[in-house]
Amino acid sequence: MWKKLGKFILRNRLVLLIVLLLSTAFMLYHALKVTISYEFVRTIPVDNPLYQRYLAFKKQFGDDGNTLVIGFTKNDLFKKAVFDDYTALCNNLKKVDKVESVLSVANAINLKKNDSTQKLEVKPVFRGALASQQETDSAVQLFQSLPFYKGLLYNPETNAYLIAVRINKDVLASKAREKVIAEIEHYTYAFGEKHNVEMHISGLPLIRTNMAIKVAKEMQWFLIGSVLISAIILMLFFRSVSATVLSLGVVIIGVIWSMGILHLCGYYISLLTALIPPLVVVIGIPNCIYFLNKYHTAWLDTGKKEEALVEMVNRMGIITLFCNISAAIGFAVFALTKSAILKEFGVVAGTSIIAIFFISLAAIPPVLSYLPPPKQKHTQYLESRWLEAVLKKIEKWVFNHTKTIYVTTAIMLVFSVAGILRLVSVGHMVDDIPQTDKIYVDLKFFERNFKGIMPLEIIVDTKRKYGLSGMKALDVFSRIDSLSQYIASKKEMARPLSLAEGLKFAKQAFYDGDTLNYAMPNTFDGAFVGDYLRVRKDTVNPSASNNAFQQLMNAFMDTARQKTRISVNMADVGSKALPLILDDIKKRSDQLFDSTKYNVEFTGTSITFLEGSRFIINGLKESIMWAFLLIALCMLYLFKSVRILICSLVPNIVPLMLTAGIMGWTGVPLKPSTVLIFGIALGIAIDVTIRFLVTYRQQLPANGNNVRATVMQTIHYTGISIIYTSLVLIAGFSIFIFSGFGGTQALGWLTSLTLLFATVTNLVLLPVLLNMLHKQGFPGKKITDKIN
Repeated sequence: MWKKLGKFILRNRLVLLIVLLLSTAFMLYHALKVTISYEFVRTIPVDNPLYQRYLAFKKQFGDDGNTLVIGFTKNDLFKKAVFDDYTALCNNLKKVDKVESVLSVANAINLKKNDSTQKLEVKPVFRGALASQQETDSAVQLFQSLPFYKGLLYNPETNAYLIAVRINKDVLASKAREKVIAEIEHYTYAFGEKHNVEMHISGLPLIRTNMAIKVAKEMQWFLIGSVLISAIILMLFFRSVSATVLSLGVVIIGVIWSMGILHLCGYYISLLTALIPPLVVVIGIPNCIYFLNKYHTAWLDTGKKEEALVEMVNRMGIITLFCNISAAIGFAVFALTKSAILKEFGVVAGTSIIAIFFISLAAIPPVLSYLPPPKQKHTQYLESRWLEAVLKKIEKWVFNHTKTIYVTTAIMLVFSVAGILRLVSVGHMVDDIPQTDKIYVDLKFFERNFKGIMPLEIIVDTKRKYGLSGMKALDVFSRIDSLSQYIASKKEMARPLSLAEGLKFAKQAFYDGDTLNYAMPNTFDGAFVGDYLRVRKDTVNPSASNNAFQQLMNAFMDTARQKTRISVNMADVGSKALPLILDDIKKRSDQLFDSTKYNVEFTGTSITFLEGSRFIINGLKESIMWAFLLIALCMLYLFKSVRILICSLVPNIVPLMLTAGIMGWTGVPLKPSTVLIFGIALGIAIDVTIRFLVTYRQQLPANGNNVRATVMQTIHYTGISIIYTSLVLIAGFSIFIFSGFGGTQALGWLTSLTLLFATVTNLVLLPVLLNMLHKQGFPGKKITDKIN
């Protein structure tokens, strides 16, 4: 079949090349339309109850992830000249297009009791341009007498100040967000530079934007880097410009196809899909090496170019097909998960790897048929002295040191199991960002000074319409205040913001700003305070009512006055600590809110992150099992032998266990980015096994079914190309070590390490197993080995 296919390709070489170029042009058209994804929460399937709850919350109360925070520490902020510039900064931020509101010290408001109207009036604390330092000091004294803002906009212990900038949610889902963020950063850093203050900016809008920009930049550099590394290795290997250019051309076409497939599927560039182009290069180059290696050996045997090309397709077609299928399975199994971001990665990566096989088959034989035959210098690598010395050493170990190999393998497995037992599963929202990155540094600033910025939302449902109205609601808000105080007592969580805080603010205003009366109204003064809670616009400054207090009243209760929210900012404590904290808060809420009268739900970005992290890790574990099963079925179909199947899996399980053990000993946790490694490494490492075993099967009849002679010959026939392709793969994955994301770095060095181990086990352990199984078989079982 494959010999006929080889002849067909050569007969129709021009047609195949034209079809390939036209289809590539079509894919390029779509590839150029691919855009970056700014989504953050796409790890959970849309039908997940927690995700549905989060969507319902956003529909009712608005997005909890569209606030950007600016922070700094300054002892003399209230010096008039400095404060004037600070006020100008806040005003400039308000003017930025798509900025909906700015909450800061400069636009803080106070509630003032008007006895004649029996209403609370909204008054700005800092009224316009302050005329003197004395006037500024007076306003500062008033501001600091309002406990509502303590811990929210300033930390008196560290002299840290916070500005909260709310951005339109629609612009955050588009590329236009980059311009908005850039303009905010411009004004912020200009203030910091003028007053020699280090400015810190954080919040989900900034994190998402900067991560998206980093992803786009890294994809370009990794693609260029993988191509350059491949070019250098190819030139060293073949010493042929034409072979190098041909191989690079094949993988570049593969990259174009991968991006075209991405757009045709309706997907976007994300942290995971950005890895696909360099992966296509890394995985596609071995295809070219194996095809060219077989072409060169066949040319030396026949001396005829056409016969050599047909023999290349005949011998390497099925090997390369199954190698690509196994590699594609390693990626495609991620499509079996319900996580959108993993499904997209699995679909596009798996399809692209299969596509690279057909691209190689349609491009390499036709182009080689037009090129002149290889010269002697192009085939010198087949007689490499140092490689021959390495292969002879391997041969010696395989046949003379079998027991040593078994003992060494056993020791490594014991080491691996001990390390695996030390593995922990933990993830953070900004897990993949290095600790030296400004995003991480700024996030920690807010955790130190304001206990964090990660959103957690608690919804209290009274189960009845108008359950939050009138004097009967005081009991509900008192319970909310008790829960809020319990939450605020935790070191990882800031003081929650809720209507209870608004009521305390109102009571303080009712008692003429007495700080001691910043407390929940009781049944005695509740009726009086209630009459004043209908806030009236400030006739002097009408826009003042459209700020903090009124926004609080409007945004924290639904229109039916049945549900209210408690908004909490917290530290990025990680997926291991977060469930414990939430369980503790849940126990307290159960004590305060009778389930027959109230329904309390936890949601927000922190909850969806925790669920997404758990969901991804479980999904990845399942996908690895699917990868093993599907690859095993492919191997069974290919070799028709249970014994050969076992031989093929053992040399690939050992490297995976070694990598997991090293992760445990070095403290690398199990998280979405590291679990991903095992499926990918298995799919790629099995390629070496397939090439070795197929060559073994092809050579066995020629050696009169002599296993020892065939194993020896297979080591030398496949060893050179296996070592070179392994070098390409290891070097290709090593480039990811230079990523700015911790997960991508782990993918780079751990996958490279796994492939290095797999190369050794497939060249040393696999031949030993073949010898053992063919000599001894399986006692008590009659297994017919159809390989012979």
